[in-house]
Amino acid sequence: MKMGARARQLLISSLSVHMRYVIRIHFTASNNVAEYEALVNGLKIAIELGVQRLDVQGDSQLVIDQVMKASSCHDLKMEAYCKEVRRLEDKFHDLELVHIARRNNEAADELAKIASTRGTVLPDVFSRDLHEPSVDLSSGADIETTAPHPTDAIEALLAAAEVMEVEQRPDRPFDWRTPFLDCLIRCELPKDRSEARRIAQRAKSYVIYCESNELYRRSPTGILQRCITIEEGRKLLEDLHSGACGHHAAPQTLVGNAFRQGFYWPMAVADTIKLVRSCHGC
Repeated sequence: MKMGARARQLLISSLSVHMRYVIRIHFTASNNVAEYEALVNGLKIAIELGVQRLDVQGDSQLVIDQVMKASSCHDLKMEAYCKEVRRLEDKFHDLELVHIARRNNEAADELAKIASTRGTVLPDVFSRDLHEPSVDLSSGADIETTAPHPTDAIEALLAAAEVMEVEQRPDRPFDWRTPFLDCLIRCELPKDRSEARRIAQRAKSYVIYCESNELYRRSPTGILQRCITIEEGRKLLEDLHSGACGHHAAPQTLVGNAFRQGFYWPMAVADTIKLVRSCHGC
């Protein structure tokens, strides 16, 4: 904004406790840099609080896509920030990032306005002044990433010399579950080192159940959710939303219903928002 750049975070605990943070940026920063500063500093705050499981919702499509590898980084600054996010990701037991529309992110936007206008920070809002970038922006490719400590079998797999490397075969249709099944069943990891570390870290939240080798995810409350394909998840949402038992519920209610039914897929929130937005009945 005209008065300066800003970053903002809103952390909500499982008990619905809200913790609000604003960061005033005192160096020249683009919109994308400010969005990455919000993500990086938000992750650091969560780590300091001892958070092990975190769902990140951001309204920057570019940042979410780059971190989730849906798009590549063509700018060294973005690459440097992305590498820093990957380094911090290893500190969590389970970390998910999803994109949401800006109109669904009003609470964080209000904090951003307070920070950017240098206005008075409310008593229950934590504030911080940032005088230099959180990462070395001089060279994104040379930033060193820290490998996770081999404290369990999955992490030790990263350091094992005999690890089999898996490449995506063009004849194999995309299925988000495949890397986790390869890791847990066949002890295979992707060829890319950073991607292999990400899969190994996140695989801790998944288990193989039944003789059919079905993948289940352990939710933060300890409940096992059967992992389904993105196509199956979208079909489930349609049935819950406007099927025989549908009631055109809000996105949050729909996602909660799907998860309470015992199903999980990583694009659930984004798919739900898209479905509700395109529904003529709503």
